[in-house]
Amino acid sequence: MNYKVITISREYGTHGHVLADKLSKKLGIPYYDKDFVRQTVKESGIEKDVIDEEGEKYTPTTRFIEMVSPASLTSTHDEIFKAQSRVVLELSQNPCIIVGRCANYVLKEAGISSFDIFLAASEEWRMEHAMDAEKVKKPVTKEFIRKQDAERRRYYKTYTGQTMGNADNYSLCIDVSKIDMDKCVDIICELLK
Repeated sequence: MNYKVITISREYGTHGHVLADKLSKKLGIPYYDKDFVRQTVKESGIEKDVIDEEGEKYTPTTRFIEMVSPASLTSTHDEIFKAQSRVVLELSQNPCIIVGRCANYVLKEAGISSFDIFLAASEEWRMEHAMDAEKVKKPVTKEFIRKQDAERRRYYKTYTGQTMGNADNYSLCIDVSKIDMDKCVDIICELLK
């Protein structure tokens, strides 16, 4: 494999963790997604619930509160991002797959080569398939998807200064509503040879 680290950025409901799991099994390397939180808690000392809630989100309300807070107060979001960045760099010492957390940007800034994937799909497909991969108890609406995407885009923009989903930031962009996940795995593995 030409790249030691694979990163997966994604729109909400595009099954980034499913792709990571399948690639992990095929390539024989670990992937980090939800378990990333445990390592960030250890690195930052911030409570798990806070990281779960705020790990990849940055709302306008949060931005306003942090802007009007005294300068001596440290932003929880900034601390989480710094801790996650340290974890990304630590994990990158060995072959792995990292889902989210601006990992493609963190690695690029550190001069570490990575194969960066962005997953997209139509809102209709994501609404229909969200319950397949998520532990969602109610139907996923367009409004919910748009809110999740907006939070992720804002977070990415805040910490990278770049636009999430811009093809210039990735090695490969895939519309998973048009290409079956197993075929995505085959394509990626072929490209990695």
